[in-house]
Amino acid sequence: MQRRKVAVIGSGNIGTDLMLKLLRHSRRLEMAVLVGVDAASDGLARARALGVATTHDGLDGLRRMPVYADIDLVFDATSAAAHLVHADTLRADGKRVVDLTPAAVGPYVVPAVNLDAHADAPNLNMVTCGGQATIPIVAAIARAAPVRYAEIVASIASKSAGPGTRANIDEFTETTARALEQVGGARRGKAIIVLNPAEPPLVMRDTVYCLTEGGDAAAIRASVRAMVATVAGYVPGYRLKQDVQFERLDAAACAAILGEPAAQAGLKVSVFLEVEGAGDYLPAYAGNLDIMTSAALAAGEHLAAALPTAREVA
Repeated sequence: MQRRKVAVIGSGNIGTDLMLKLLRHSRRLEMAVLVGVDAASDGLARARALGVATTHDGLDGLRRMPVYADIDLVFDATSAAAHLVHADTLRADGKRVVDLTPAAVGPYVVPAVNLDAHADAPNLNMVTCGGQATIPIVAAIARAAPVRYAEIVASIASKSAGPGTRANIDEFTETTARALEQVGGARRGKAIIVLNPAEPPLVMRDTVYCLTEGGDAAAIRASVRAMVATVAGYVPGYRLKQDVQFERLDAAACAAILGEPAAQAGLKVSVFLEVEGAGDYLPAYAGNLDIMTSAALAAGEHLAAALPTAREVA
């Protein structure tokens, strides 16, 4: 099997963790270059120690490297603002991109839900950590009963929220809410993120609340459990914290949740998740980072099977 050369832009927490996953776990992708803007960053130092080529001159530095001509796929682990600039350049250069920022230049992709539908897109957006954790659950519920409203709360350890995460809080909530609708299938979505300062740090916890139009509790529970198993196939630390909860609501209670008149009763479904990191770079409590890099790796592995080489594109 031909391994495809890839570059990772961003030498912070997410980019460094993704680099290590590529080196340790990828069957189809070859980690070729780690790109940063801080020559003294720990990520670039680790890359050099592992024999990975580096540049601290950002995307411009990558484009000057001879190996750039052989790069088939670029992972962007910088920020939403930076990716908006990178995306145009990479598109012009004919590079396929997996975007780990909330920039949403390309279609939202959650591997367990809709990766096949966007395998030909030049730029795939991995939504957010909260989105990767919760959208599969909303989609699982939606395939068993129509979802009128979905609300998710992502709680992550404050220590696992680096500068990029903190700078993109607004993008996180907006991007996740839209993806709950467009990918998860909810009629309306809402997202909340909580930075938990607890010591010792707690692993990522995600709560999903859905209001459905009817639906059979047993069928919904089975669909959710099947989806959890699917996600755990590429995110080993992904699991249900407790069994799926159900509450029958009358039309008045549904109206209170929806903030508008409701003509019928509904079923409130509550799902409680926990995401423990694999510890490739950061501690196990940083499941929010691990689910992003694991999802990006899964997407990249899938793309590699049918991806034309950079030489063929040129």
